[in-house]
Amino acid sequence: MLNYESQEFKSLEELKETTPSIFTKKGSNNTSEKYTHIPTDTVIKDLELLGWGVVDAQEVKARKQVGYQKHLVVLRNNDVVINGKDGDTVYPQILLTNSHDGKNSFSFQAGLFRMICENGLVIATKEFESYKIRHMGYDFETLQGVIKDMIANLDLTVESMNKMKATELSQNQTFELAKLMLETRIENTSNTFNDQSIKDVLIPQRKEDKGFGLWEVFNRVQENIIEGNFEYNTIGGKSRQARVIKNFKQDMKVNSKMFEQALEFAA
Repeated sequence: MLNYESQEFKSLEELKETTPSIFTKKGSNNTSEKYTHIPTDTVIKDLELLGWGVVDAQEVKARKQVGYQKHLVVLRNNDVVINGKDGDTVYPQILLTNSHDGKNSFSFQAGLFRMICENGLVIATKEFESYKIRHMGYDFETLQGVIKDMIANLDLTVESMNKMKATELSQNQTFELAKLMLETRIENTSNTFNDQSIKDVLIPQRKEDKGFGLWEVFNRVQENIIEGNFEYNTIGGKSRQARVIKNFKQDMKVNSKMFEQALEFAA
């Protein structure tokens, strides 16, 4: 699970302890001649100049190519905030991913941090696609352009939120959305779930998420699915308690798809 709760920015010294692959100074031996190394720490420093600081960072566990593996950095600018009319304050975030093995582009994806539940969402809309910088060159001007485009698209984020907040779901629609989101969590596995699992993920963790509004339903189901607040059945028919998603790649994938699914229910 991604740790979105921190309000203070992490220092480079802290990041060296938790995510050392950020500071790798060259690509692995597997990279091609066309590959140009993009130091993640350099990009972090450049983003700090633009007002964005690190609130979380993780890296994939690796047995081979240690120091070159894929890693994630979550950044926030405390001056960039979306204040909802209902007091539902949301901070846009940048989810930066990179690796030094030549297998991944340097990419930026938009995220949201919801203050009420200290919960992180990943935006997935056709208008708000991830931005990628190939490992064939990097400069500060390119970064400025990417951030400028992302900020410009915040209006689309507000529009998406408002559509969800303006949409009331029927009981059947609520059940259907929760079912779709659960299917996203267990896809590509042999596990199954039943109606009780759907009822479990629909349980609100706070009063702000009660009711049949699409925004409220989505947020409580999303939180319960990421946190593992439901049971599923194995291929052998045994009931198991789900676990919190700790792998950031799975977290981003599941979060992004669930956001997209919820938007399809918006009025």
